[in-house]
Order: sequence, then structure tokens, then C-alpha cells
Amino acid sequence: LAMGLAGSPHCAVMCGAACAGLTGAGRKAEAAPRGALVGTVIVLRQVATDRRTIAFHAGRIAGYSAAGALAALATQGLALLTAQGGALRPLWTLFHLLVLAWGLSLLVLARQPDWAQRAGLQLWARVSPAVQHQGGLFLAGVLWVFMPCGLLWSALLVASLTASPWEGALA
Repeated sequence: LAMGLAGSPHCAVMCGAACAGLTGAGRKAEAAPRGALVGTVIVLRQVATDRRTIAFHAGRIAGYSAAGALAALATQGLALLTAQGGALRPLWTLFHLLVLAWGLSLLVLARQPDWAQRAGLQLWARVSPAVQHQGGLFLAGVLWVFMPCGLLWSALLVASLTASPWEGALA
């Protein structure tokens, strides 16, 4: 809870515009026709936006919870594999070297590598039409867990330290 409260400004700045763009929140109202239906039109637009926002954020909560449960479960699984640590050490070292190379490229280039940018754009080209369909915003919210966010991944690290997948989901 404390991490969520302290991280709220970060989340609002980093993802606020993208979330508003997906859900339609914050759009300027179009000129409504004059007459008795003006208030009804405005209320119906707000209700539609609210439903989209709720669906998206419910998906985010579901995705984050599933990732937290998976992080806790994976940590428990790794604890069982400690007896096989020698066999996993080369793979673990390679993983760390890849993450280090990615971090150094971000530091030097001050942007995502071109291949990561292209992959993200290709993925968005496939996902964006689905967002317009029923349940699409919920799915987009679930998949939001894959955004490259240090705060989110820190929260998943906290979730991995819990005693069970249920606690990891709550964390």
C-alpha cells in the first residue's frame, strides 16, 4: 500500500496520458446539439468513458495480481531448485549479462534499442484494433503488466518475497 501511495505521482506522469488515450478519459467534449437532449448526451458520454476506464483498470489489477502470484510461485520454485544450483549457474549468469547489456544500451543511447521500439510498434499494431472490441480494454489492462516500468517490477520483487501465490497477488 505504501509503495502504491508513494508511487502514485510516478504512475500518473508516466502512464497517465497513455491510459487516458486508451480509455477516452479527459477528452474535450464536442459541441452538443442544442435542446433537451444536451444533458443526456453529456451524461451518456461520461458513463461510456467511465465504463471504459473501469474495464481498463480492472484489467490492470487482474494482470498485476496474476504477475504477483506468478512471482511468488516462481520464487518458491527456485527455492526448490537450489539443490541444482550448479546446473543453473551458466543460464543465470547469461540472463544477468543480457540484462546488464540492455541497461548499458539504455544508458548509452538514452532510448530503447531500435529492435525493441520496432517490436513494440508491431505489437501495438496488432493489439490496438482489439481495444475497440468488447473486453478489449480489460485485456489491454491485463497486458499492461508487460510495460517496462521499474516501479512495477519493484512491486513484483516485493511480491516474490511473500510466502504464497495468494499473498503475492495481494502484494
